[in-house]
Amino acid sequence: MLKTLNLLLLLLLCGLLFPVTLSAKSPNVLLLCIDDLRPELKSFGADYIESPNIDALADGGRAFTRHYVQAPTCGASRYAMLTGRYGRTAASHGNGALVERSKQMSKATPSFPEVFRNAGYTTVSIGKVSHHPGGRYGKNWNDDESIEMPGAWDRHSMPTGPWQHPEGAMHGLANGQIRSEKQLDVFESFDGPDTAYPDGLTTNAALEELDQLAKAGEPFLLAVGIIRPHLPFGSPATYMQPYHDAELPTIPHPEKPRGLSTWQGSGEFMRYNRWGKDPRQNSEFAEEVRKHYAACVTYADACVGRIVDRLKQNGLADNTIIVLWGDHGWHLGEHAVWGKHTLFEESLRSPLIVCAPQVKQAGAQSKAIVESIDLFPTLCDLCDLSKPSSLDGKSLLPMLKDPNADGTSAISYFRGRDTVRTGRYRLIRHLKGKQATAFELYDHQVDRGETENVAAANPGVVKELNEIMNEKFAK
Repeated sequence: MLKTLNLLLLLLLCGLLFPVTLSAKSPNVLLLCIDDLRPELKSFGADYIESPNIDALADGGRAFTRHYVQAPTCGASRYAMLTGRYGRTAASHGNGALVERSKQMSKATPSFPEVFRNAGYTTVSIGKVSHHPGGRYGKNWNDDESIEMPGAWDRHSMPTGPWQHPEGAMHGLANGQIRSEKQLDVFESFDGPDTAYPDGLTTNAALEELDQLAKAGEPFLLAVGIIRPHLPFGSPATYMQPYHDAELPTIPHPEKPRGLSTWQGSGEFMRYNRWGKDPRQNSEFAEEVRKHYAACVTYADACVGRIVDRLKQNGLADNTIIVLWGDHGWHLGEHAVWGKHTLFEESLRSPLIVCAPQVKQAGAQSKAIVESIDLFPTLCDLCDLSKPSSLDGKSLLPMLKDPNADGTSAISYFRGRDTVRTGRYRLIRHLKGKQATAFELYDHQVDRGETENVAAANPGVVKELNEIMNEKFAK
């Protein structure tokens, strides 16, 4: 009997009888999701937007300069990032992708927050991480019975203050202005504190969570979603200061595409009060819009800086993986579009930065083609957690260890069209059902603006890329 008890004790001590639990030294994860963020940052090659905190993350980690999202709309893009899978149905290509998934949880593969939570991590979401800020939908996006990602979060919240509810905060302007109550101005610059806009409240809540998580001393996944620079382009006046007299670069390829394309008429932008002005016809107004967008980026950057600083103050920085992810891009006049919802480069390319101990040659950029679905397996590898076999994404660990490691291709989709981006080409398919009826092909070796469709002259390339897409969706 004594020998049996001693053997059981030995097995317990060795972790052979029961699963090994996480240790306090398991790495934390801080995920920063920024809405509508273009890769127009100094750390990504631009020269006029002030984003010192994001740039500092790029200097200390790996910036992926050719990162592509799965969809040029919030819900479907976040669905892909959080689940590591392409959307394979029409419902998973739109903003309701995560809501549809929540209604069919019995068929759903786990999201990466679920994997972390099941492994023993404390998982917390603040702000816009999934599609709806706070992670609920229903009336005012605030129904406790309508959870967008069941099982993912120990805590998920969206502080709303004078904006009343998450839907109000999502499109709110200074001091509680809500889109549903009046036609909001397309931009503004209010002389007030960061908390005059919703992201100030989200940031304060994130700081409180970091304090609480630090005291608990257990491994955590904290995801924070910053709304700006999403429309309307409102920010505290201090962040507009660098742009009053700034000289902005000329808008490249501003003409509306001729022939077949995924061009759209900037409907979301045009619904705001524009004082009778249209940036497609009024260059001075276009410049004002671009400057207010830039101010919103600088405001979002300040929020990022405060969160990272608090991480350091709590002594957590050395054991925390930081990921900064833009959910998609945004046109500022390219192709005569003011918005997203196209399959052009401007809508699909966004910033991705990973800071982790596994990063070698910190500050060196990766030019590999990577996708948002790659984050799920990457974080599992970085934290030594098992990955579900159903994932479409591939781990970015090779690129973190070697900035010159190769990528593959990136798939995106929206409204009955899909696209693949390779190192040289972008192919866009126009679909009827699952059959391609027409193609656009752009050769980035000679046409980085995607202005000349060369599909007819390159049938072999079209066939090859079409087969790549078929194979990826067939898995």
